Amino acid sequence: MSAMPNLPAARQKTLGRGAIRSQRDALAKTDLTKAFLSFTQAAGSLERSYAQLQAEVVRLTQELERANTELERSLEENLRVRRYLSRVLESLPCGVLVVNEKGEIQIANPEARKLLQVPRDWAPGDGAALPESVERLLREAPANSFFLEQEWTSPSVNGIRTIGILRANISDIAEGKGETIWIVRDKTEEKRVAADRESARRSRALAEVATVLAHEIRNPLGSMELFTGLLADATAHLPETRQWVTHLQAGLRGLSATVNNVLQFHSEATKQFVPVELDRLVAETMDFLQPLARQRGQQIVVENGIGKISANADANRLKQVFLNLSLNGFRAMPPGGKLHVRLGWAPQFPGGLVQLDFKDEGRGVPAELLERIYEPGFTTTAGSPGLGLAVCKKVVEEHGGEIRVMSKPQHGATFSLFLPAMGANA
Repeated sequence: MSAMPNLPAARQKTLGRGAIRSQRDALAKTDLTKAFLSFTQAAGSLERSYAQLQAEVVRLTQELERANTELERSLEENLRVRRYLSRVLESLPCGVLVVNEKGEIQIANPEARKLLQVPRDWAPGDGAALPESVERLLREAPANSFFLEQEWTSPSVNGIRTIGILRANISDIAEGKGETIWIVRDKTEEKRVAADRESARRSRALAEVATVLAHEIRNPLGSMELFTGLLADATAHLPETRQWVTHLQAGLRGLSATVNNVLQFHSEATKQFVPVELDRLVAETMDFLQPLARQRGQQIVVENGIGKISANADANRLKQVFLNLSLNGFRAMPPGGKLHVRLGWAPQFPGGLVQLDFKDEGRGVPAELLERIYEPGFTTTAGSPGLGLAVCKKVVEEHGGEIRVMSKPQHGATFSLFLPAMGANA
């Protein structure tokens, strides 16, 4: 800078320093203004960034809340499904066991506990020893019995129980080494029903064969009875021959009763109910049985306390009842015994019920057998098919009546029939 003209040197120095200061001040103001402007811009940028950060925080918070809500909903749904599956597992009619690769029980539902008789205080996965029944099940199951139901017997308070066991592999490990599920179900009733069904099938087959045989036997048997009757008349004056004929008649009539029992028990022939004189039917039956009584050295005593009385009945079927009760009496008595047949009114059933008693002097019926004597096939006589009393009960009930028995050991037995009479009022 050149010296100011016409000014003293001191003045010029003073003015020079002032100008420099002014310039410096101006520069300082300019820098300050720039700095302030930069600060303002930075502050604005920070405010905008903060606002953006707050918006992002709000967004993330909302997303977190939504995620938490979805998680809670998922946990609730998971808990609901677990509870539902738990109820299903507990309600299953079959037992379920889940066993890990170490042979430890992880799950055992109530049905499995009941079938395997697991103690109440035992819990799977608590480190306690396996119940004996479960240990036996795991030990005895064949190693490769997957998807193949095995049968296993187990004692119970109701007898031997049959249990079906099905095992399946539920892991990716080779069979026999991974986690397995065991389905256990009680097959006792199923086995019983199957056995009953098979028994019924065999009984039907046997009944069909027996019925056919009985029909085939009855025709020639009737002819033989007719000829023995003629033979008895022809040999009436020959005591020794008459004795042989009596034995022949007794055998044929016993066989006839057995054949008729088979036919009446197994056949479903139409019943023909017509008015029948009961007193005459009883007399005819006892006359028919006289040869058998004589052969056994026994007697038949008939007592009619009401005279002539009729009932609506099937004469042939009712006659079979009289035959069966009489034959049972004969078999129960020793030689010299008497069969008492009494016809009268039933005092305990007022209104026209006839009571027919068949009382023997035999060994009686043991008390423990009284409830079984009417079961088809039940007999205490060797060689008997056990159908006599079953037929009696069936026929009497078909006639609207009832059969009862009173017996004391060694004091004989009395079988009483109660049948409705026609047009009578006792």
